[in-house]
Amino acid sequence: MKIAIASDHAGFAYKEALKEHLGAAGHDVVDYGTDSTESVDYPIFCGAAAHAVASGECERGIVLGGSGNGEAMAANRVRGARCALCWSAESARLAREHNDANMISLGERLVSLDLAREMVDIWLSTPFEGGRHIRRIELLDEV
Repeated sequence: MKIAIASDHAGFAYKEALKEHLGAAGHDVVDYGTDSTESVDYPIFCGAAAHAVASGECERGIVLGGSGNGEAMAANRVRGARCALCWSAESARLAREHNDANMISLGERLVSLDLAREMVDIWLSTPFEGGRHIRRIELLDEV
């Protein structure tokens, strides 16, 4: 799977670790930045990743920051991106099952790296449940 990934300075270490994890699992990872822990403005990088997902250039996207909040907000400004802020294995599973999230946002300061890897793996392997949730996704697209 082709996966866009981006972070600000506070999510940089996890971005690098997740790139390695995803690559080892056979995914094609496209890095939209940043490239260091030097302070940057996350909308630039997260927006680029979201545009890649929304356009179909990448199938999924991962954005990271200190909390993941701003990064999710930036991604969700792009029509066609559905970015879920996740903090547990269950939140990652439900993001796919119920919300058909094509992006995930994680906070490096709030979750362990092991949990971040677990959430990404769950989110990538969980199918969208469809059914009653399709109507809600369609309504999101109309907002």
